[in-house]
Amino acid sequence: MRHNVAGRKLRRTTSHRKALLKNLAVSLIIHERIETTVAKAKELRRIVERMITLGKKGDLSSRRRAFSVLRHEPSVAKLFTTFADRYKARNGGYTRIIKFRKRKGDGADLSFIELVDRAIKEKKKKKPEAKEEKKA
Repeated sequence: MRHNVAGRKLRRTTSHRKALLKNLAVSLIIHERIETTVAKAKELRRIVERMITLGKKGDLSSRRRAFSVLRHEPSVAKLFTTFADRYKARNGGYTRIIKFRKRKGDGADLSFIELVDRAIKEKKKKKPEAKEEKKA
């Protein structure tokens, strides 16, 4: 029986799994939306939500705990400045998983994991250049 055994192994050794999830967490914090498999996204959600909660606390102990997991100073700084202000009134549920396709090579289910209430960057459309008519 698997009592009190949480988390997915993701077919990796412990050190490989920890490194993978740390790198995914840093990428999600920096880019605010990444594409990954559904299983990795569900496991990543646990880590990122804990880190954002630490960022909301804002004390030195929380900053050290977040840095001990992420080991990336710019992402820790973003947690304690940008995300702490953005999610001040929200009690959990900082991420969203959107399932969208199967990977062509192995058929794995892919999904986007993104932070809710993120600023959406719109692509700039190029304006068609006005064609100048030649006067004869």
